[in-house]
Amino acid sequence: MVNLTQPAVLCFGKVPDDPVFTHHFMEVTSHLQAYKEAFASERVFGVLSETLYNFLQLDWEQRQEEDNLLIERILLLVRNVLHVPADPCEEKKVDDDASIHDKVLWAVHMSGFDDLVKFLASAQSEQQWSMHVLEIISLMFRDQTPELLVSAGHSRSAEEKQRDLQELEALRQKESAEKRSRTLQRGTRHSRFGGCFVVQGLKAIGDNDVIYHRRLHKFKSYTHDEGKAVRRVPKRNQRALECKDKRRSALNVRLFLREFCVDFLENCYNRLMYLVKENLIREQTQQHDETYYLWALSFFMAFNRGNDFRADLVSETMSIRAFHFIERNVTNYYEMLLTDRKEATSWSRRMHLALKAYQELLLTVNEMDRSHDESIRQSSNVIKSNIFYMMEFREIFLTLLRKYDETKQPLTYLKDLVETTHLFLRMLERFCKGRKNLVVQKKRVKRKKSHNRKKQLVAETSPEALAETWKIVEEELRASGFQLSESLTGSIVPFDAASEIPLEEQRIEAMVRVQDALLAHTGPEALALLRAAREVWPDGNVFGSSDVEPEEELELLKEILHANLPRSATETLVEEEDDGAEFEEEELESIQVSETDFNFKDFIKRFANPGIVRPYLFMLRTYSKNTPHTNHCVVRMLHRLAVDLKMDALLFQLSVFHLFNKILSDPAAEAYKELVTFAKYVLNRFFSVVAQNNKAFVELLFWKNVGAVREMTEGYSKDGEGKKVAWSEEDEEELRTLYMEHRDSDVPDIVETLLPLLSNNSRTRRQVVTQLVRMGLVVNAKELKKQKKGTGIVLWTEDQEEELQMLFEEFKDSDDVLGNIMKKVTAKRSRARVVDKLLSLGLVSERRELYKKRRRAPGKSSGAGMTEEEFLSGLTQDSPDDSVGGHDDDEEEEDDSEDSEEDEEQEHKNSQNVVKRSQSSHVGVDRRADVGCLL
Repeated sequence: MVNLTQPAVLCFGKVPDDPVFTHHFMEVTSHLQAYKEAFASERVFGVLSETLYNFLQLDWEQRQEEDNLLIERILLLVRNVLHVPADPCEEKKVDDDASIHDKVLWAVHMSGFDDLVKFLASAQSEQQWSMHVLEIISLMFRDQTPELLVSAGHSRSAEEKQRDLQELEALRQKESAEKRSRTLQRGTRHSRFGGCFVVQGLKAIGDNDVIYHRRLHKFKSYTHDEGKAVRRVPKRNQRALECKDKRRSALNVRLFLREFCVDFLENCYNRLMYLVKENLIREQTQQHDETYYLWALSFFMAFNRGNDFRADLVSETMSIRAFHFIERNVTNYYEMLLTDRKEATSWSRRMHLALKAYQELLLTVNEMDRSHDESIRQSSNVIKSNIFYMMEFREIFLTLLRKYDETKQPLTYLKDLVETTHLFLRMLERFCKGRKNLVVQKKRVKRKKSHNRKKQLVAETSPEALAETWKIVEEELRASGFQLSESLTGSIVPFDAASEIPLEEQRIEAMVRVQDALLAHTGPEALALLRAAREVWPDGNVFGSSDVEPEEELELLKEILHANLPRSATETLVEEEDDGAEFEEEELESIQVSETDFNFKDFIKRFANPGIVRPYLFMLRTYSKNTPHTNHCVVRMLHRLAVDLKMDALLFQLSVFHLFNKILSDPAAEAYKELVTFAKYVLNRFFSVVAQNNKAFVELLFWKNVGAVREMTEGYSKDGEGKKVAWSEEDEEELRTLYMEHRDSDVPDIVETLLPLLSNNSRTRRQVVTQLVRMGLVVNAKELKKQKKGTGIVLWTEDQEEELQMLFEEFKDSDDVLGNIMKKVTAKRSRARVVDKLLSLGLVSERRELYKKRRRAPGKSSGAGMTEEEFLSGLTQDSPDDSVGGHDDDEEEEDDSEDSEEDEEQEHKNSQNVVKRSQSSHVGVDRRADVGCLL
């Protein structure tokens, strides 16, 4: 019987395309439907229940192998019977009517088989049947929804009644508006003749105006396409088919299933889900069995949420492991959706199932937030902290929205995706509002080049370039006295011991490595390679004799640099193959994990993308069929972009305006007040932009990114801006010369030094950095990264030094020497830079000489005659504003409006923290000293 009731899909592998096999498939399915109708009997399931009960009474040591085999066959038989699909032609049942599937479920209940299923799910000794039990349970609840089961046998709550009342009121308004519109279209007097009308300005096929033969009130719907055959849409471009609608079973069946859910949650859920999860992780299940786990998670957690929510009943699946498991499956399903196109529909359904499970996890966490139990709310905060911290959990919705494809994924999937995104953003926004700052994880994929690739040629091999390279290497080696560090000599290996190439044949490769090191301007490394190769290949004195002098080594290196060495043509190919063999390891090493402060508004900015906005507008097209909550989710996201981010121009698109026009002209527009209000806002914003930019009408034809939106609203850039700047040969030679002159000048930012020296003053920093990398003078742009520390103005010219000396001579007898100099100096620098320069010039011997001098009024002592308020205000005024070098700088008092902003820009963050700590310590000491003097 197990073989006879086996599902047709398992027999054929898939729904066949061949007509003959399709006929056989349908015939087998019809036989199975007849079997299912025959099994809808209490007597049949009574026999199965009694047999299974007798076997379960035996202890595990008393059971034979045949007993376990028969238990498995009974479970498979019930699974097969429940799996048979309904016949839509034969079963034209309405809601609350008993279908064949309902009759089978009732037979299962009356025979007590459902109690045996719950026993198998909860008994520790029967854990080997966990997957069979979960599969049977999922088939029992096919076509059911948690909401219907929760409400079965209960009167509607006040909230449900209010919601139904609002929906009925919206339908009534829509119907009355349509009726009113039809009344206005009808004339008060009946005309037996339709009449003929000439439509001026609308041309027919020829040059004449269109002649209209119908009534005028129907002219609004007139189009030239009337009567034409509808263009056939190719199969690959057709929208994905929706799953069949859920139906409401008979009341007695729903009541029995509701009681089953309650008992299952209280006694079986946590244990069964743990066992199934372990089997899935250990790969002890069959292919795609994780879909049963995902279904059970979403179904029973939704039921628990609606039926007197208790977090302890679903504690097994409320963990970060569950989030990670679902996120990993969503990613896997999407990858298979792209690769396995023949089974795209199946992968899409699995992906939708995983999304529903993810949505239910978020809904349960949100429900835990509203719990009266403090421990449950605390657990919810812990889960949310982990979810919002991990980058994968935050960005999954961005990826799913961007990759949505209406030809593979149905509209119900998009509906759940939009609602889940809305829920996640609402939870994240509420979580951020309760905290001053939120630290999250940030991952960055950095592509690493292989070790050999880093040592490829970085300079031209022309004679002039080689001469310049040798000059640099020679100076470097002479400066080091031909001495090498132990770390360098210990790390150099001139041959590859694991290579299949014989050691003697690797000698030429070692010489190529020496040449590459010289071309890369790494003289010590080249010398270390030369000496290591001499020890490996002493014969022939190819790398010099054992008692070679440093000058001879230098000459040998010069010969190697200018030599035309044979390079292997397959060198690059071998490197690529090696990279491919270690691709996975290199990818893991290249992912850099860091932490950063999270900004909710910056996260929302990532949704301001046409690829993400389009799915929302696709969902909005069916606004009349959507639920009010779905429409609210769509409008809320568009509101975040258009109002919160002021990116309303992102919606300035012709198809969007056509949709808005449809909403505004809808007879039942009053039922969609939120949509109407938002549409009017966007249209008003567009007309205000049109008043300033007459090209906005043309922009309606295109989707726009953030840059185009900014240009449309703030003004277009001039012609030629943003284009690639050309560098002539003279410009390149000038840049090369200046770079070679200043590369060893120990300046902290060589690019800032080169910019004013270039003949073309219009060059930007980015252009110079890009050209240096392109010319091979630097390996990458990171070597020229602008330093954040300091002001960026380090070099003091002679004129600036003379100006500083003049200002010092002018203000050296004033009460505030440094403050006056800072106000008058032309080249603005930080106070610390100016103090250091004054010390280096010898104008002052120590920093104390630059402190602000305080003069006391004559006749007043350090406290005599002072009131308490004056004393406290004096202490406040003596607090330091700035500290230089960590000395007693608390005596300085500067005007905040003049100096605070400048100092903030010039000093590094870390030095500021140290300064603040030193200031606080000095303040405490000096205040105690002042109090001691007063006492």
